[in-house]
Amino acid sequence: MDGDTFWQALALMLVIEGLLPLISPSGWRGMFEQILRLGNGQIRFFGLCSIGAGLILLAVMA
Repeated sequence: MDGDTFWQALALMLVIEGLLPLISPSGWRGMFEQILRLGNGQIRFFGLCSIGAGLILLAVMA
């Protein structure tokens, strides 16, 4: 992966992350309110699952 690919991937991630607050700000706010009610262990578990899914996706695409 060269530097350009990294920056393109980062830019695409930012576009995807920005879609929900653009389309549904109230839904986005509600999602964050639910996340704030989760415990640290639950948030870490979701983070771990996200990392795992990303690594699997990278491995499949490579």
